[in-house]
Amino acid sequence: FQNILFKDYLKFREIWLFYFSIKKLIKLILSNNKLKSPLKILHKETTMLEGIVRESIGKKATKALRREGYLIANIYGKDFDNLNVAFKENDFLRAVRNKDSLRFDVTINGETFPVVIQEYQKHPVKNKILHIDLRVAKDGTVAKWLVPVKTEGTPKGLKNKGVLIFSKRRLKVKCDAKDLPNEFLLNVSDLDVGDSILVRDIKAPEGVTMMDANRVSVVGVIKAK
Repeated sequence: FQNILFKDYLKFREIWLFYFSIKKLIKLILSNNKLKSPLKILHKETTMLEGIVRESIGKKATKALRREGYLIANIYGKDFDNLNVAFKENDFLRAVRNKDSLRFDVTINGETFPVVIQEYQKHPVKNKILHIDLRVAKDGTVAKWLVPVKTEGTPKGLKNKGVLIFSKRRLKVKCDAKDLPNEFLLNVSDLDVGDSILVRDIKAPEGVTMMDANRVSVVGVIKAK
């Protein structure tokens, strides 16, 4: 009888260890930056950001939409009739956070447009987004765009009581929408106190023209006060 119990224990222990090994393996795979959860990928591919056309652009109608959780927006572009629209705020912010490129699709009345965020307005106290301007970014459309600036690395000037500051969070470029870069990634590792990266130090991709003056500072390290 004791032998039977011991054999059952060994069998149970073997199954338990196998379960935890598989669980650990799955966790390791999903934690790899190069691999993503199939559920997240499926959700991303099947989720479409849909908006509604605003029937009225008056203050009363705008306030009513905001109370219902809508974000007010305007869609415009070259050879495109302006659209006054609104998106569910949470859906819009989620889509923007999850997008892989500067351009993303929105659907209005069954029609889909590739757009980029051109301008936005925030509440001065609550820091809440109140209004978004979206420019239509179809291939073949040459226009001026705003591209976000991001940094990588740790400035050596931080060890000398320096502080990294952004003079420009977005840079203006002119190009075809199909050539639009997603971001300007600047390595700031070599920046010491008093150093900065200027517009002229940034190499634009082929087909992209920088519109800001060459002497304009983008990011730099200053002495902490």
